[in-house]
Amino acid sequence: MTATLSQGATGRSLISPELFSRLVRRIVTDEKMDQALAERILDQALAFLSACAADADSRFAPSELVDIGWHTFLLHTKDYAAFCSRSAGRFLHHVPTDENDPDAKGEQARDTLARTVTAIRTAGFIVDPDLWPRSATGSCTGCHNGCHDDPPPTL
Repeated sequence: MTATLSQGATGRSLISPELFSRLVRRIVTDEKMDQALAERILDQALAFLSACAADADSRFAPSELVDIGWHTFLLHTKDYAAFCSRSAGRFLHHVPTDENDPDAKGEQARDTLARTVTAIRTAGFIVDPDLWPRSATGSCTGCHNGCHDDPPPTL
């Protein structure tokens, strides 16, 4: 008997290559980042959105970097609405967290991000750990000043 290990799905597989390229170009231009990082960000944003679509009852949140991909997709409203309809059967609203919301900071924010990463993996997607805070991916070894998103990875 042979076991087959699955690497998981990519977020980019959820949209056409043409749309993926168009959105990546927008991230590169608007955010002044290289294409490889923009591709990774968009891939994770799409995986995040798919996890949100699969579980309407849970509160999930993107990391700061992944949120860039979501914002970019939102700007393409027709494509985004079609994606939402196809993947979720409903519109996936972007509801920013108020800075006074206790869920936006500290341990509750870390818990939300960890729950989000777990949901992405559960949905069958590859998680790019460099785009999520270390505490969300389970590799934090001891935060003393509170965990925050790491700076963008260098490529």
